[in-house]
Amino acid sequence: MRRLMANFLADQSGATAIEYCLIAVGLSIVIVAAVNGIGTALNGKFASVSSSLQ
Repeated sequence: MRRLMANFLADQSGATAIEYCLIAVGLSIVIVAAVNGIGTALNGKFASVSSSLQ
């Protein structure tokens, strides 16, 4: 039982998975922010083109 607890406490695979998850979350937040900014800029351009055509 003591060896089982020692092995459990020494296992680092869960910490690595959590670190990769945090990196993925950070990247996804950056991607969403960039796409949102580009979408706002494109919306303005399309509105400008639409008003020019009318």
